[in-house]
Amino acid sequence: MGLTIAQKIIQEHLVSGKMTVGSDIGLKIDQTLTQDATGTMAYLEFEAMGVKRVKTEKSVAYIDHNTLQTGFENADDHRFIQTVAKKHGIWFSRPGNGICHQVHLERFGIPGKTLIGSDSHTPTGGGIGMLAMGAGGLDVAVAMGGGAYHINMPKMLRVNLTGKLPAWVSAKDVILKVLQVLTVKGGVSKIVEYAGEGVASLTVPERATITNMGAELGATTSIFPSDEVTRQFLAAQGREEVWKPLVSDPDAVYDEEITVDLSALEPMAACPHSPDNVKTIRELAGMKIDQVCIGSCTNSSYLDMMRVASILKGKTVSDTVSLAIAPGSKQVYNMLAKNGALGDIISAGARVLECACGPCIGMGQSPNSAGISLRTFNRNFEGRSGTADGQIYLVSPETAAASALAGVLTDPRTLGEENAIAMPNSFLINDNMVIAPASPEEAENVEILRGPNIKPFPVTTALADSVAAKALLKVGDNITTDHIMPAGAKILPYRSNIPYLSNFCFTVCDKEFPARAKEYGKGIIVGGQNYGQGSSREHAALVPLYLGIKAVLVKSFARIHCANLVNAGIVPLVFENEADYDRIDQMDDLSMPNIRAELEAGQPITVKDETKGFTIHTNAQLTDRQRDMILAGGLLNYTKQQNG
Repeated sequence: MGLTIAQKIIQEHLVSGKMTVGSDIGLKIDQTLTQDATGTMAYLEFEAMGVKRVKTEKSVAYIDHNTLQTGFENADDHRFIQTVAKKHGIWFSRPGNGICHQVHLERFGIPGKTLIGSDSHTPTGGGIGMLAMGAGGLDVAVAMGGGAYHINMPKMLRVNLTGKLPAWVSAKDVILKVLQVLTVKGGVSKIVEYAGEGVASLTVPERATITNMGAELGATTSIFPSDEVTRQFLAAQGREEVWKPLVSDPDAVYDEEITVDLSALEPMAACPHSPDNVKTIRELAGMKIDQVCIGSCTNSSYLDMMRVASILKGKTVSDTVSLAIAPGSKQVYNMLAKNGALGDIISAGARVLECACGPCIGMGQSPNSAGISLRTFNRNFEGRSGTADGQIYLVSPETAAASALAGVLTDPRTLGEENAIAMPNSFLINDNMVIAPASPEEAENVEILRGPNIKPFPVTTALADSVAAKALLKVGDNITTDHIMPAGAKILPYRSNIPYLSNFCFTVCDKEFPARAKEYGKGIIVGGQNYGQGSSREHAALVPLYLGIKAVLVKSFARIHCANLVNAGIVPLVFENEADYDRIDQMDDLSMPNIRAELEAGQPITVKDETKGFTIHTNAQLTDRQRDMILAGGLLNYTKQQNG
């Protein structure tokens, strides 16, 4: 039986386990990336392991999230990360060099290699045939130290692409269509592999847009073949020598398959407040809008920016719309400046932002109250924009630019003939904003600089024989990590300060939760389906840990968040009978009288509702390794035990 592309890469990097769906496998990791919102904590964790120098082929620390410097906190974290990187063998991408996923695709990604990053959109690298996965910061720290990255062997889902995209329809519309078909839960425990005749018609930036938003499917990752299109992209980046062809075997077997006819697609939008709430622009056309934001790791490539510039050239943005544009990297920005496209963008009235994540994570450019904002981003979760009642629609760059000119949501097909934008034969290459690490000899004298906002990692302890605590919070389906631990300009600067962050935990759902958690000292969270979807931020586990959360009991978990809970030593439990969710109310007294013994024996975990007098059964869906981690009190304690 043949292998898929992902299975080939997994087989080549397998260090433990067997490639049986659902079983625990350990993978050798070739590359890692971090960004500054998660990186400070990841490097504190790396330091705690006592490893002097990273053992990966390439590790890169990017500064792209917390670039709004309204106080010392972000600047101090940047300085800390830069000195840690220099001392421990990590490449450092300076503020202004660009968004981690865009820059990594341009300058560091290699087909057939494994990459994990402390950012959920790391699967962008699948656009050039990498096995690229989002992970918690602690998992990235372990990989940098030479440890394996553990996942459950995923199922394989093939998306067969036929036909060719019509004029004014783009890669964003492809992934929105896939989200419409599969939903935000459709990719859980799966790797999405794109294949078929339509693949050859898509450029690498277009493929990267599709794999980037595969994170919104809940997928482990998404991947494209490495073919002649990939080779040409890498050659244009001056890196043709790293190219290798990668295709699935003709007799490869997939667990699922869907077909998307590219030629039948039309411009689409994800409506508030979920990436899978998808409608056609035709259905929504004419809706008044207030703001347009173009950029993010999803749609900030040179190709995207040139298409936007061609639409804006010689025109003026509607006087009822604020248009903000952020190129994804310094390379893109420089090329736009040199060929005149940046001048076209500025002349049209766009507000040009620095090469960073910016509005995507609520770091500036929040819309007006109840404002309708069209964004080329990947997430439109409630409140993520920084405006609690903001109405966020996810669209393609073409739709965004056309709408900014018209002042209403506009189908770009109304613009007439589309200007053909070709991929360049060579990109402008200047890596002067990437700092190489010190040599091992020089590293001995590098001082790591820490600001006063950097606080220690929360203390974890071994699992007790029994747990008794109140259900301090009950929430519904599709709770995101933005609900658990919000982002935004007011909160992100404190990502290295867990005690301060605790004041904001779950405040999107319940403003009284932090005070209630601190009053009781310990607690249990009860939730619905797909709990913890969205960002890979481990703070959504570390802050509840700090607040005394002992277990999270839900109908189902998102992959990365569940792993982060285990890493933090919080027990993730799933209802055996989902109907039991309705029987528990917030503030019920819950107990798990035999949790340690039951966990050690691999048995269902008994949960008693002491308030109402009934018993339910739950499952801790853990691998043997994860079970041992929970018993030890989390990954750090487990690693210390393993190392004697």
